[in-house]
Amino acid sequence: MHDPFMKRAIEIAGKNIDAGGGPFGAVIVKDGKIIAEASNKVTVLNDPTAHAEVMAIRKAGGQLGDFDLSGCTLYASCEPCPMCLGAIYWARLSAVYYASDRQDAEAGGFDDSLIYEELSRPIGERKLKMIRMKDPSADLVFRRWNEKSDKTRY
Repeated sequence: MHDPFMKRAIEIAGKNIDAGGGPFGAVIVKDGKIIAEASNKVTVLNDPTAHAEVMAIRKAGGQLGDFDLSGCTLYASCEPCPMCLGAIYWARLSAVYYASDRQDAEAGGFDDSLIYEELSRPIGERKLKMIRMKDPSADLVFRRWNEKSDKTRY
């Protein structure tokens, strides 16, 4: 039951290489039907967030008219990177199946190890300088959000 969807994700990845993109493909399935599929478009769109999984999540949300993709399954040609994994959690996908893993990606020149290492460090010890600028007006924004009665929670 899972094989056709994984084969499709891998097929998309292969075709994307020929189209000038990266070797990544993703398919999102709901109720046994593909509702979205995408390939990596980072170099094509000059968008570092245009990973196959993120692109597929965007399409699925548009297709379903909902940001909550509970009940959907993602099939990826490769293990999702930390950014994609964050998007997958935010989208509330129910399961992820992947073919290649992060070591396979690293062998192909796609190394996410720095990000995994950085995420495990305290903010002050990361290579990327991050400085909190506490500002009272930011507190007001969250207070307004918390007081809003007609907000859409996500």
